Amino acid sequence: MRVSFVKMHGLGNDFVVLDARAEAPPPMTSAIAKALADRNTGIGCDQLILLEPSTAADFAMRIFNSDGGEVEACGNAARAVALLHAAPARVETSAGIIGLQPAGAGATVDMGQPRFEWDAIPLDHPADTAEMPVGWDDLERPFAVNVGNPHAVFFVDDADAVDLERLGPEIEHDPLFPERVNVNVASVHGGAIRLRVWERGAGLTRACGTGACATAVAAIRRKLATSPVQVDLPGGRLEIAWEGSGSILMTGPAAESFRGSFEWDDFA
Repeated sequence: MRVSFVKMHGLGNDFVVLDARAEAPPPMTSAIAKALADRNTGIGCDQLILLEPSTAADFAMRIFNSDGGEVEACGNAARAVALLHAAPARVETSAGIIGLQPAGAGATVDMGQPRFEWDAIPLDHPADTAEMPVGWDDLERPFAVNVGNPHAVFFVDDADAVDLERLGPEIEHDPLFPERVNVNVASVHGGAIRLRVWERGAGLTRACGTGACATAVAAIRRKLATSPVQVDLPGGRLEIAWEGSGSILMTGPAAESFRGSFEWDDFA
């Protein structure tokens, strides 16, 4: 069976999008998603995005990281899907329903409300998620928040100086986080945020939309920034608006790279 795909990216965080809303391919598996994501023998991407019909929203979006694991949310992918869909939409994800509003060469995404309870992150025991009494080398006292997926946010003097390639996987797989965690290191200057992210199941990434949301929320909660917050990632800039309650609004660009097709059996 030949299957069409669209290759897209949001600030360099790249996706292979399969649109199964009209004609469904065979069932997606972790192994197939990992094979398609392989940059040497597959199409290559940080995440594979599968669009499907939904009875709860306009359509559903499933997200597979490059390691084949299915995850709950991806802000950059949501903007890419908004660009592809080219109309406002309510989209079902495993983390809940999000809202897409295309805008020029990008979109504004209603990411829903952040969760701060220890068991919503989740952590393996009760703790103060606003300033957790834990640390890894110089990364200490993270802010933990769930924005559809789990994040730990560390505020440091210089985000670029952190050895995130070494510390990221250590923190991601720490038993404190039973569902693993996305690791964000951020420095705040003049109310704007410089951010780098080790993404659960994908590693270092040029951009992470949910990471930008989580970090902006943490900065606002700690009174380091006010809404809307400018978040600068290696791949570019996002704007995050959150008024201390209610939904997070993320605005930023997305782009289509190319289109193609593949034989399903080559990756099954």
